Amino acid sequence: MIRFGTSGWRGIIAKDFTYANVSVVTQAIANLIREEHARIPISVIVGYDTRFMSEDFAKTAAEILAGNNIKALLCKKDTPTPVIAYDIVFSKLAGGINFTASHNSYKYNGLKYFSSYGGTALPITTQKIEKYCAVIRNKDIKSIPFEYGIKKKLIKMYDPNAAYIKKMKELINFQALKKSKIKVAIDVLHGVGNGYLNTLFNEVGISNITINKNRDTMFEGNAPDPSEKNLIKLANIVKHKPYKLGLSVDGDADRFGIIDFDGTFITPNQVIPVLLHHLNKTRGWTGITAKSIMTTHLVNKLADKINVDVIETPVGFKYICDVMVNNPDKFIIGGEESGGLTIRGHIPEKDGILACLLMTEAIVMSKKSVADLLKDVKKLTGEILTSRVDFSLPEEVINSFTNTLKNRLPNNFAGIRIQKNITTDGYKFILDDNTWIGFRFAGTEPVVRVYAEANSCTKLHKILKAGKAFIYGK
Repeated sequence: MIRFGTSGWRGIIAKDFTYANVSVVTQAIANLIREEHARIPISVIVGYDTRFMSEDFAKTAAEILAGNNIKALLCKKDTPTPVIAYDIVFSKLAGGINFTASHNSYKYNGLKYFSSYGGTALPITTQKIEKYCAVIRNKDIKSIPFEYGIKKKLIKMYDPNAAYIKKMKELINFQALKKSKIKVAIDVLHGVGNGYLNTLFNEVGISNITINKNRDTMFEGNAPDPSEKNLIKLANIVKHKPYKLGLSVDGDADRFGIIDFDGTFITPNQVIPVLLHHLNKTRGWTGITAKSIMTTHLVNKLADKINVDVIETPVGFKYICDVMVNNPDKFIIGGEESGGLTIRGHIPEKDGILACLLMTEAIVMSKKSVADLLKDVKKLTGEILTSRVDFSLPEEVINSFTNTLKNRLPNNFAGIRIQKNITTDGYKFILDDNTWIGFRFAGTEPVVRVYAEANSCTKLHKILKAGKAFIYGK
């Protein structure tokens, strides 16, 4: 069974993610595109990351699209997800397919499908693809040989980078960057990010260094996730050398990681309110900010102070994108605690490259560290501390906890009364003193994610301890 999760379809290479299944999904997408787009010709961009065989899967998809009389614009090299998404909008394409498993480990590959507005397809669309997949058989798959597709001009080798680079120069204040003397270290985690941040910084004379820029389909045995544990090398470079900022993107460059001047990892929950504050101060933007339900209330409290509305969405950046698409002139910034972000005037898709550039801009224009910018936010909001703990659990514990959530909800955590229960995505309990705790099941593994916020370390620890006890029925 082919199932799309929060950001596309993913599977273990050679077990679930096979040529046969890729062919079925691509044919299903072709069916959907032909159904939704009567105009001729129809063009779709096809991209891929640095994972094992990603370029081969992309070639297979191009052959199938061409076999369905859909022009496949096949990227000449591994390409970031936000670059692909932007080109859909810029070139007015019918959609896009990208072969990537983003920040997941080397065992996985995946397929992301983007709609014509440049954002990850919403469930109403992916459910149609799943239904098509369920009935497609080998005889239904239309494909033509690659060279024949090139000859017939149904497959074109394609480079979408120039338009994207130009867009970054429109969105970011490169004049301010040009005047600065900041030095930046970059870690692309063996993914597709090399050639973007460093190229843009070089153009304006910012001294920079990039590490882990070679292709490694095993990602040194790790997942290409710009998390604190994966950015230790970058943090040490920033801490012990003359760099004032560390920047990182994940395997397909749609997520970001930030290291402050002293080697401190800055979480997405800290980055999002800092950049909201920056955009409000420097551009005067007001209106709407969107965030996923388990993302920090620093955003909510800051928004109250600067006259901005907050819309909370289910987890999955496609829902934030939906807010953006429906409110293009009011939208300021959208973000989620897992490291996704976009801003007004850009694509309705998360962009790690943009996030890194915007943080650089904020530091340069303010002449402050990230920590100092965060202090400026907390002067307005008061202290808020955030934590997330993931519990890998046996099936029987998962089943028991699911039953508890359905039938025996608590009335307090750590002695603090529950004021409100929100079930937009998972279970989020707002407590009496405006602290909160949330529980959400991971979509692809037997994991329960526990999120919590409080105004002190002691209180945060107590709430998380009570959350763990709740999971295990104690």
